[in-house]
Amino acid sequence: MADNKKTGGLAGVTAGKTALCTVGKEGAGLTYLGYDIYDLADNATFEEVAYLLLHGKLPTRAELDAYIAKIKSLRGLPDALKVVLEMIPADAHPMDVLRTGVSFLGNIEPEGDFSNQQETADRLLACLPSMMVYWHRFHTDGIRIDTETDDDSIAGHILHMLHDEAPSELHEKSLSTTLILYAEHEFNASTFAGRVITGTLSDMHSAVSGAIGALRGPLHGGANEAAMELIQRFANAEEATEGVLGMLERKELIMGFGHRVYTTSDPRNKVNKAMSKVLASEKGDMTLYEVSEAIEKVMWDEKKLFANADFFAASVYHFMGVPTYLFTPIFVCSRITGWAAHVMEQRADNKLIRPAAEYIGPALQEWVEIDDRD
Repeated sequence: MADNKKTGGLAGVTAGKTALCTVGKEGAGLTYLGYDIYDLADNATFEEVAYLLLHGKLPTRAELDAYIAKIKSLRGLPDALKVVLEMIPADAHPMDVLRTGVSFLGNIEPEGDFSNQQETADRLLACLPSMMVYWHRFHTDGIRIDTETDDDSIAGHILHMLHDEAPSELHEKSLSTTLILYAEHEFNASTFAGRVITGTLSDMHSAVSGAIGALRGPLHGGANEAAMELIQRFANAEEATEGVLGMLERKELIMGFGHRVYTTSDPRNKVNKAMSKVLASEKGDMTLYEVSEAIEKVMWDEKKLFANADFFAASVYHFMGVPTYLFTPIFVCSRITGWAAHVMEQRADNKLIRPAAEYIGPALQEWVEIDDRD
Protein backbone atom coordinates (compact mmCIF):
# COMPACT_ATOMS: atom_id res chain seq x y z
CA MET A 1 0.00 0.00 0.00
CA ALA A 2 1.29 3.47 -0.85
CA ASP A 3 2.37 5.78 1.95
CA ASN A 4 0.04 8.76 1.47
CA LYS A 5 2.16 10.95 3.72
CA LYS A 6 5.06 10.47 1.36
CA THR A 7 3.32 10.39 -2.02
CA GLY A 8 0.55 12.96 -1.54
CA GLY A 9 0.97 15.30 -4.51
CA LEU A 10 3.69 12.89 -5.70
CA ALA A 11 6.06 14.31 -3.07
CA GLY A 12 9.30 12.33 -3.04
CA VAL A 13 8.37 10.39 -6.19
CA THR A 14 10.82 10.42 -9.10
CA ALA A 15 8.66 10.67 -12.20
CA GLY A 16 11.30 10.72 -14.92
CA LYS A 17 14.75 11.88 -15.98
CA THR A 18 15.95 15.25 -17.25
CA ALA A 19 19.29 16.71 -18.29
CA LEU A 20 17.94 20.26 -18.25
CA CYS A 21 17.94 21.33 -14.62
CA THR A 22 18.81 20.50 -11.02
CA VAL A 23 16.63 21.85 -8.21
CA GLY A 24 17.89 21.68 -4.62
CA LYS A 25 20.48 19.05 -5.42
CA GLU A 26 23.25 18.92 -2.81
CA GLY A 27 26.36 20.65 -4.10
CA ALA A 28 24.54 21.96 -7.18
CA GLY A 29 21.44 23.89 -6.11
CA LEU A 30 19.68 25.38 -9.15
CA THR A 31 21.48 24.78 -12.43
CA TYR A 32 20.54 24.84 -16.10
CA LEU A 33 22.43 22.17 -18.07
CA GLY A 34 25.21 22.36 -15.50
CA TYR A 35 25.47 26.16 -15.28
CA ASP A 36 24.87 27.67 -11.84
CA ILE A 37 21.93 30.07 -11.71
CA TYR A 38 24.08 32.76 -10.06
CA ASP A 39 26.61 32.63 -12.91
CA LEU A 40 23.81 32.92 -15.43
CA ALA A 41 22.08 35.76 -13.56
CA ASP A 42 25.34 37.70 -13.25
CA ASN A 43 26.75 37.13 -16.72
CA ALA A 44 24.18 35.91 -19.24
CA THR A 45 21.39 37.53 -21.19
CA PHE A 46 18.00 35.83 -21.23
CA GLU A 47 18.49 35.14 -24.94
CA GLU A 48 21.68 33.20 -24.15
CA VAL A 49 19.80 31.17 -21.54
CA ALA A 50 16.93 30.50 -23.98
CA TYR A 51 19.45 29.26 -26.54
CA LEU A 52 21.14 27.11 -23.88
CA LEU A 53 17.89 25.40 -22.89
CA LEU A 54 16.60 24.93 -26.43
CA HIS A 55 19.88 23.94 -28.08
CA GLY A 56 21.77 22.28 -25.22
CA LYS A 57 24.75 24.63 -25.25
CA LEU A 58 25.65 28.28 -24.87
CA PRO A 59 25.77 30.13 -28.20
CA THR A 60 28.82 31.60 -29.86
CA ARG A 61 28.67 35.31 -30.66
CA ALA A 62 27.61 34.56 -34.23
CA GLU A 63 24.96 32.07 -33.08
CA LEU A 64 23.58 34.51 -30.52
CA ASP A 65 23.40 37.36 -33.03
CA ALA A 66 21.55 35.12 -35.48
CA TYR A 67 19.22 33.89 -32.75
CA ILE A 68 18.35 37.41 -31.59
CA ALA A 69 17.64 38.44 -35.18
CA LYS A 70 15.42 35.38 -35.65
CA ILE A 71 13.40 36.03 -32.48
CA LYS A 72 12.95 39.69 -33.45
CA SER A 73 11.59 38.61 -36.85
CA LEU A 74 8.95 36.38 -35.22
CA ARG A 75 7.33 38.95 -32.88
CA GLY A 76 4.50 39.97 -35.17
CA LEU A 77 0.97 38.69 -34.62
CA PRO A 78 -1.30 37.38 -37.41
CA ASP A 79 -4.37 39.54 -38.01
CA ALA A 80 -6.67 36.65 -37.08
CA LEU A 81 -4.96 36.32 -33.70
CA LYS A 82 -5.29 40.07 -33.09
CA VAL A 83 -9.03 39.76 -33.73
CA VAL A 84 -9.25 36.95 -31.16
CA LEU A 85 -7.27 38.95 -28.59
CA GLU A 86 -9.55 41.95 -29.10
CA MET A 87 -12.62 39.75 -28.62
CA ILE A 88 -11.43 38.41 -25.26
CA PRO A 89 -13.15 40.44 -22.49
CA ALA A 90 -11.23 43.22 -20.79
CA ASP A 91 -11.86 41.61 -17.39
CA ALA A 92 -10.45 38.22 -18.41
CA HIS A 93 -7.40 36.98 -16.53
CA PRO A 94 -4.29 37.55 -18.70
CA MET A 95 -3.27 33.92 -18.14
CA ASP A 96 -6.53 32.90 -19.80
CA VAL A 97 -5.65 35.27 -22.63
CA LEU A 98 -2.30 33.57 -23.20
CA ARG A 99 -3.85 30.10 -22.93
CA THR A 100 -6.37 31.05 -25.62
CA GLY A 101 -3.75 32.82 -27.73
CA VAL A 102 -1.43 29.81 -27.79
CA SER A 103 -4.29 27.45 -28.56
CA PHE A 104 -5.54 29.63 -31.43
CA LEU A 105 -2.02 30.02 -32.81
CA GLY A 106 -1.85 26.23 -32.89
CA ASN A 107 -4.82 26.29 -35.27
CA ILE A 108 -3.52 28.87 -37.71
CA GLU A 109 0.18 27.97 -37.41
CA PRO A 110 0.10 24.24 -36.53
CA GLU A 111 3.32 22.54 -35.55
CA GLY A 112 2.63 19.69 -37.96
CA ASP A 113 5.50 17.23 -38.03
CA PHE A 114 7.61 17.17 -34.86
CA SER A 115 10.64 18.06 -36.98
CA ASN A 116 9.28 21.62 -36.74
CA GLN A 117 9.52 21.72 -32.94
CA GLN A 118 12.44 24.15 -32.80
CA GLU A 119 10.64 26.59 -35.10
CA THR A 120 7.50 26.31 -32.98
CA ALA A 121 9.45 26.95 -29.78
CA ASP A 122 11.13 30.03 -31.26
CA ARG A 123 7.80 31.38 -32.52
CA LEU A 124 6.18 31.02 -29.10
CA LEU A 125 9.17 32.61 -27.35
CA ALA A 126 8.98 35.56 -29.73
CA CYS A 127 5.24 36.20 -29.79
CA LEU A 128 4.00 35.39 -26.27
CA PRO A 129 5.09 38.86 -25.03
CA SER A 130 3.36 40.39 -28.05
CA MET A 131 0.09 38.56 -27.26
CA MET A 132 0.24 39.61 -23.63
CA VAL A 133 0.88 43.31 -24.15
CA TYR A 134 -1.29 43.68 -27.29
CA TRP A 135 -4.35 42.47 -25.36
CA HIS A 136 -3.45 44.58 -22.32
CA ARG A 137 -2.93 47.81 -24.24
CA PHE A 138 -6.02 47.29 -26.46
CA HIS A 139 -8.34 46.87 -23.49
CA THR A 140 -6.59 49.28 -21.09
CA ASP A 141 -5.61 52.12 -23.43
CA GLY A 142 -7.85 51.47 -26.43
CA ILE A 143 -4.96 51.26 -28.89
CA ARG A 144 -3.56 48.64 -31.26
CA ILE A 145 0.17 48.64 -30.60
CA ASP A 146 2.93 47.67 -32.99
CA THR A 147 4.37 44.45 -31.57
CA GLU A 148 7.48 44.48 -33.76
CA THR A 149 9.82 46.70 -31.74
CA ASP A 150 13.50 46.95 -32.59
CA ASP A 151 14.69 46.00 -29.11
CA ASP A 152 17.29 43.24 -29.18
CA SER A 153 16.20 41.75 -25.85
CA ILE A 154 12.87 40.20 -24.96
CA ALA A 155 12.93 42.19 -21.71
CA GLY A 156 13.39 45.42 -23.62
CA HIS A 157 10.63 44.41 -26.03
CA ILE A 158 8.16 43.81 -23.18
CA LEU A 159 8.90 47.09 -21.41
CA HIS A 160 8.91 49.06 -24.68
CA MET A 161 5.46 47.75 -25.63
CA LEU A 162 4.14 48.47 -22.12
CA HIS A 163 5.43 52.04 -21.83
CA ASP A 164 5.79 53.23 -25.46
CA GLU A 165 9.50 53.87 -25.02
CA ALA A 166 12.69 51.90 -24.75
CA PRO A 167 13.51 51.07 -21.11
CA SER A 168 16.51 52.20 -19.12
CA GLU A 169 19.51 49.89 -19.02
CA LEU A 170 18.75 49.08 -15.35
CA HIS A 171 15.14 48.11 -16.02
CA GLU A 172 16.02 46.06 -19.09
CA LYS A 173 18.75 44.20 -17.18
CA SER A 174 16.51 43.67 -14.15
CA LEU A 175 13.64 42.20 -16.17
CA SER A 176 16.03 40.07 -18.19
CA THR A 177 17.46 38.69 -14.95
CA THR A 178 14.03 37.71 -13.65
CA LEU A 179 13.37 35.95 -16.97
CA ILE A 180 16.58 33.97 -16.46
CA LEU A 181 15.55 33.00 -12.93
CA TYR A 182 12.11 31.81 -14.08
CA ALA A 183 13.22 30.04 -17.27
CA GLU A 184 13.38 26.47 -15.98
CA HIS A 185 12.74 24.55 -12.77
CA GLU A 186 12.71 20.80 -13.42
CA PHE A 187 9.45 18.84 -12.89
CA ASN A 188 7.34 21.63 -11.40
CA ALA A 189 3.56 21.39 -11.79
CA SER A 190 3.28 23.22 -15.12
CA THR A 191 6.28 21.51 -16.71
CA PHE A 192 5.04 18.10 -15.59
CA ALA A 193 1.60 18.88 -17.00
CA GLY A 194 3.26 19.77 -20.30
CA ARG A 195 5.28 16.54 -20.30
CA VAL A 196 2.18 14.45 -19.57
CA ILE A 197 0.46 16.02 -22.60
CA THR A 198 3.60 15.57 -24.72
CA GLY A 199 3.76 11.92 -23.67
CA THR A 200 0.52 11.27 -25.55
CA LEU A 201 2.32 12.47 -28.74
CA SER A 202 0.25 15.65 -28.78
CA ASP A 203 1.53 18.90 -30.33
CA MET A 204 3.60 21.59 -28.62
CA HIS A 205 0.76 24.13 -28.60
CA SER A 206 -1.41 21.70 -26.62
CA ALA A 207 1.41 21.00 -24.16
CA VAL A 208 2.07 24.72 -23.63
CA SER A 209 -1.64 25.51 -23.27
CA GLY A 210 -1.89 22.87 -20.55
CA ALA A 211 1.23 24.18 -18.85
CA ILE A 212 -0.21 27.70 -18.82
CA GLY A 213 -3.35 26.34 -17.17
CA ALA A 214 -1.25 24.76 -14.42
CA LEU A 215 0.87 27.88 -13.90
CA ARG A 216 -2.25 30.02 -13.56
CA GLY A 217 -3.05 28.65 -10.10
CA PRO A 218 -2.04 30.62 -6.98
CA LEU A 219 -0.15 27.62 -5.57
CA HIS A 220 2.21 27.81 -8.58
CA GLY A 221 2.90 30.90 -10.69
CA GLY A 222 0.07 33.02 -9.34
CA ALA A 223 1.89 33.46 -6.04
CA ASN A 224 3.70 36.59 -7.26
CA GLU A 225 0.40 38.40 -7.80
CA ALA A 226 -0.80 37.35 -4.33
CA ALA A 227 2.51 38.51 -2.84
CA MET A 228 2.08 41.98 -4.37
CA GLU A 229 -1.45 42.27 -3.05
CA LEU A 230 -0.17 41.38 0.43
CA ILE A 231 2.73 43.84 0.33
CA GLN A 232 0.49 46.69 -0.76
CA ARG A 233 -1.82 46.24 2.24
CA PHE A 234 0.68 47.82 4.61
CA ALA A 235 1.84 51.43 4.88
CA ASN A 236 5.15 50.64 6.61
CA ALA A 237 7.31 47.86 8.05
CA GLU A 238 5.80 48.11 11.54
CA GLU A 239 2.27 47.76 10.20
CA ALA A 240 3.39 44.80 8.07
CA THR A 241 4.90 43.02 11.06
CA GLU A 242 1.75 43.43 13.11
CA GLY A 243 -0.52 42.55 10.20
CA VAL A 244 1.27 39.34 9.23
CA LEU A 245 1.45 38.19 12.85
CA GLY A 246 -2.32 38.63 12.95
CA MET A 247 -2.74 36.68 9.73
CA LEU A 248 -0.68 33.83 11.12
CA GLU A 249 -2.73 33.82 14.32
CA ARG A 250 -5.90 33.56 12.21
CA LYS A 251 -4.25 30.80 10.14
CA GLU A 252 -4.63 32.75 6.90
CA LEU A 253 -2.69 31.57 3.85
CA ILE A 254 0.33 33.74 3.03
CA MET A 255 1.68 33.30 -0.49
CA GLY A 256 5.28 33.55 -1.64
CA PHE A 257 6.89 31.49 1.12
CA GLY A 258 8.28 27.97 1.31
CA HIS A 259 8.85 25.51 -1.51
CA ARG A 260 8.08 21.89 -2.28
CA VAL A 261 11.73 21.05 -3.06
CA TYR A 262 13.98 23.64 -1.41
CA THR A 263 14.26 23.16 2.36
CA THR A 264 16.19 26.16 3.68
CA SER A 265 16.12 28.84 0.97
CA ASP A 266 15.21 29.53 -2.65
CA PRO A 267 18.42 30.56 -4.45
CA ARG A 268 16.44 32.82 -6.80
CA ASN A 269 15.17 34.93 -3.90
CA LYS A 270 18.64 36.31 -3.13
CA VAL A 271 18.90 37.77 -6.64
CA ASN A 272 15.35 39.17 -6.70
CA LYS A 273 15.74 40.71 -3.26
CA ALA A 274 18.93 42.52 -4.28
CA MET A 275 17.26 43.85 -7.44
CA SER A 276 14.23 45.00 -5.46
CA LYS A 277 16.46 47.05 -3.17
CA VAL A 278 18.30 48.68 -6.09
CA LEU A 279 15.05 49.52 -7.90
CA ALA A 280 13.47 50.91 -4.72
CA SER A 281 16.51 53.13 -4.22
CA GLU A 282 16.29 54.34 -7.81
CA LYS A 283 12.63 55.22 -7.25
CA GLY A 284 13.52 57.12 -4.07
CA ASP A 285 10.99 55.27 -1.93
CA MET A 286 12.09 52.23 0.10
CA THR A 287 8.66 51.57 1.66
CA LEU A 288 7.67 48.54 -0.43
CA TYR A 289 11.10 46.99 0.01
CA GLU A 290 11.07 47.56 3.77
CA VAL A 291 7.53 46.12 4.04
CA SER A 292 8.70 43.07 2.08
CA GLU A 293 11.69 42.61 4.37
CA ALA A 294 9.47 42.87 7.45
CA ILE A 295 7.09 40.21 6.12
CA GLU A 296 10.04 37.99 5.21
CA LYS A 297 11.41 38.30 8.77
CA VAL A 298 8.10 37.45 10.44
CA MET A 299 7.60 34.38 8.26
CA TRP A 300 11.07 33.10 9.09
CA ASP A 301 10.96 33.94 12.79
CA GLU A 302 7.48 32.51 13.33
CA LYS A 303 7.25 29.67 10.83
CA LYS A 304 10.79 29.08 9.54
CA LEU A 305 9.39 29.67 6.05
CA PHE A 306 11.71 31.40 3.58
CA ALA A 307 10.70 33.72 0.75
CA ASN A 308 10.61 31.97 -2.60
CA ALA A 309 11.32 33.42 -6.05
CA ASP A 310 7.86 34.96 -6.32
CA PHE A 311 7.97 37.16 -3.23
CA PHE A 312 10.59 39.81 -4.10
CA ALA A 313 9.94 39.39 -7.84
CA ALA A 314 6.60 41.09 -7.14
CA SER A 315 8.17 44.38 -6.08
CA VAL A 316 10.80 44.13 -8.85
CA TYR A 317 8.04 44.09 -11.46
CA HIS A 318 6.07 46.78 -9.65
CA PHE A 319 9.03 49.17 -9.60
CA MET A 320 9.32 48.79 -13.40
CA GLY A 321 5.67 49.77 -13.89
CA VAL A 322 4.36 46.29 -14.70
CA PRO A 323 0.67 45.90 -13.76
CA THR A 324 0.20 43.24 -11.08
CA TYR A 325 -2.06 41.08 -13.21
CA LEU A 326 0.75 40.72 -15.78
CA PHE A 327 3.24 39.25 -13.29
CA THR A 328 2.36 35.62 -13.99
CA PRO A 329 2.03 36.12 -17.76
CA ILE A 330 5.60 37.47 -17.74
CA PHE A 331 6.53 34.22 -15.97
CA VAL A 332 5.04 32.44 -19.02
CA CYS A 333 7.18 34.54 -21.38
CA SER A 334 10.21 33.14 -19.58
CA ARG A 335 9.14 29.58 -18.77
CA ILE A 336 8.19 28.88 -22.39
CA THR A 337 11.90 28.12 -22.82
CA GLY A 338 11.87 25.42 -20.15
CA TRP A 339 8.52 24.04 -21.27
CA ALA A 340 9.60 23.74 -24.89
CA ALA A 341 12.91 22.16 -23.88
CA HIS A 342 11.01 19.58 -21.82
CA VAL A 343 8.67 18.86 -24.73
CA MET A 344 11.71 18.12 -26.89
CA GLU A 345 13.34 16.02 -24.18
CA GLN A 346 10.16 14.01 -23.58
CA ARG A 347 9.81 13.32 -27.30
CA ALA A 348 13.41 12.16 -27.58
CA ASP A 349 12.70 9.12 -25.37
CA ASN A 350 8.94 9.10 -25.06
CA LYS A 351 6.81 6.88 -22.89
CA LEU A 352 3.17 7.53 -22.06
CA ILE A 353 3.02 8.95 -18.52
CA ARG A 354 0.34 7.01 -16.67
CA PRO A 355 0.89 6.60 -12.90
CA ALA A 356 -1.08 4.18 -10.77
CA ALA A 357 -3.52 5.30 -8.08
CA GLU A 358 -4.31 3.82 -4.68
CA TYR A 359 -8.04 3.06 -4.58
CA ILE A 360 -9.74 4.28 -1.37
CA GLY A 361 -13.39 3.90 -2.41
CA PRO A 362 -16.04 1.39 -1.26
CA ALA A 363 -15.60 -2.37 -1.58
CA LEU A 364 -17.29 -4.29 -4.41
CA GLN A 365 -21.05 -3.89 -4.12
CA GLU A 366 -24.06 -5.72 -5.53
CA TRP A 367 -26.40 -3.98 -7.95
CA VAL A 368 -29.74 -2.94 -6.37
CA GLU A 369 -32.80 -2.28 -8.47
CA ILE A 370 -34.00 1.31 -8.26
CA ASP A 371 -37.25 0.50 -6.41
CA ASP A 372 -35.35 -1.45 -3.73
CA ARG A 373 -32.83 1.28 -2.88
CA ASP A 374 -32.96 3.02 0.52
